[in-house]
Amino acid sequence: MTPGTGRFAPAPLLVACALGIERLALRGGPGGGGRPVAVLRTGMGPLAAERAVTRALGDGTVRSDAAVIATGFCAGLAPGMHPGDLVVADETRDAAGSTQCTGVELLAKELARVAPRRVIHTGPLVGSDHVVRGAERAALHAAGALAVDMESAATLRSAARAGMRPVAAVRVVVDAPEHELVRIGTLRGGISAFRVLRTVLPAFFEWHRSLLLPRR
Repeated sequence: MTPGTGRFAPAPLLVACALGIERLALRGGPGGGGRPVAVLRTGMGPLAAERAVTRALGDGTVRSDAAVIATGFCAGLAPGMHPGDLVVADETRDAAGSTQCTGVELLAKELARVAPRRVIHTGPLVGSDHVVRGAERAALHAAGALAVDMESAATLRSAARAGMRPVAAVRVVVDAPEHELVRIGTLRGGISAFRVLRTVLPAFFEWHRSLLLPRR
């Protein structure tokens, strides 16, 4: 709360996700309340993400220099990935270009601390405007991408366009080449991904806090 005003100060950290179930996981996990963070549900797709993030960065919801993290679920592209694995992007890509992520190694380290039993993958996260399946998934992996989702690239591009700030993307694999959600048996994979997403906020806070520390 801003001293002397009775009003809450804009949050210094914006965590953007697309779906209500993703926002529920984030708000219901440890550190989900009482911390200076705004959890924004953008809606599905790159256009919705771009509009929502641009609006949040301009309407006083967060500070003008707020750090931005895109999170939620994703589709893994590499063979051997499993539901519940974590993906830390070193960059996000889509047809409009690429955005470099900040503090990638630090964020992966913090995620390993809060989710020690989970496999963490680091690499490019590609954006799509539709659900990716089959041959298209294999083609994206062959082009160097590790995972795909519909909002991260647009979220980080919009955040960077609005001003210099730390940006990152962390996604939880909900389906993968050998574990596609179209199969009834992979419902358990969706539950696993939800539980993992509930754990991530403390890692986001530590990533943000560490970026603000003076360098020696």
